[in-house]
Amino acid sequence: MPSNPAHPGIRLSELALRIGATLQGDGDVRVDRVATLENAGPGGLAFLASSRYRGLLATTRAAAVIVDPQHAGATSLPKLVHANPYAAYAAAAALLHPASPATAGVHPSAIVDGSARVDATATIGPHAVIGAGARIAERAQVGAGCAIGADVTLAEDTVVHPNVAIYARTVIGPRTIIHAGAVIGSDGFGMAEADGRWRKIPQVGRVVIGADCEIGANTTIDRGAIDDTVIEDDVKLDNQIQIGHNCTIGAHTAIAGCVGIAGSTHIGRNCKIGGAAMISGHLHITDNTVISGCTGVFASIDKPGVYTGAFPALPHREWQYAMSGTRRLRTLEARLAALERAAGGSSDNAGKED
Repeated sequence: MPSNPAHPGIRLSELALRIGATLQGDGDVRVDRVATLENAGPGGLAFLASSRYRGLLATTRAAAVIVDPQHAGATSLPKLVHANPYAAYAAAAALLHPASPATAGVHPSAIVDGSARVDATATIGPHAVIGAGARIAERAQVGAGCAIGADVTLAEDTVVHPNVAIYARTVIGPRTIIHAGAVIGSDGFGMAEADGRWRKIPQVGRVVIGADCEIGANTTIDRGAIDDTVIEDDVKLDNQIQIGHNCTIGAHTAIAGCVGIAGSTHIGRNCKIGGAAMISGHLHITDNTVISGCTGVFASIDKPGVYTGAFPALPHREWQYAMSGTRRLRTLEARLAALERAAGGSSDNAGKED
């Protein structure tokens, strides 16, 4: 009996063809689930994506493994060899652990406005609310308790998990996944100060999200003040991210959890932003930029590269020592300049010897 009763298993030779890997070893071996090298059992397909775990190849009980060409000789197990083992694992996992098919139809407890258009193949879950003029396309899924506002468009194969709120006129592209608790299209933080009070600025733009995106749980994306907030194709957003009004996130960019992006900032294509990074408003981050976790970005970045602004963790007393030295730098600089002047030189010319 297979170790994953929900899947009958796939012959390794077939799996190699379907994920574009090279088979080495017995192609008749069947795998029915993905697993870690450490905890794999019969029927498990494990993978090695980092040399740090190479030693586990000798002890794993997996039925087969995915490795890169460099590590193919490190195990006698049947193997799938691929230049990018992590991507191959992702493809195999999708085949071995497919999502349960949704049942088309509108749940009796859902409220669907009479002017909304819901395709017959779409799924509307319990207590969901679909607003006036909304368009729910083929095979789209709206989970329990979702609120889909007026004139929202959900393209084909979109999946909206439970308790998501999508405000009016938002556009969601095909095959995009939105996880529970996300809020899409809420008001941007637009306020004008007058006479000691704050005057709310109406937010009349939309949120437009492209194809094949993923929006994490409890992530919020504000609609534009005038123009739209735009999330381009294949953008991946982790949980609890805040994206301000009028931002643009370029295609194929990935952003980790707890990042905050202030309004009117443009993030380029193919960027990677680490968790808890904070990005000020009205900035431009160029394509192919990597921003390390916890980094504060207060000016535009025009040159691709890796940018880091976080102070690495230290034992507390070492951190205090380092900070005390940092606080003295300005005083030490002034003392050095005074010494150079006394010696007949100039701090402006330090390090500029002929």
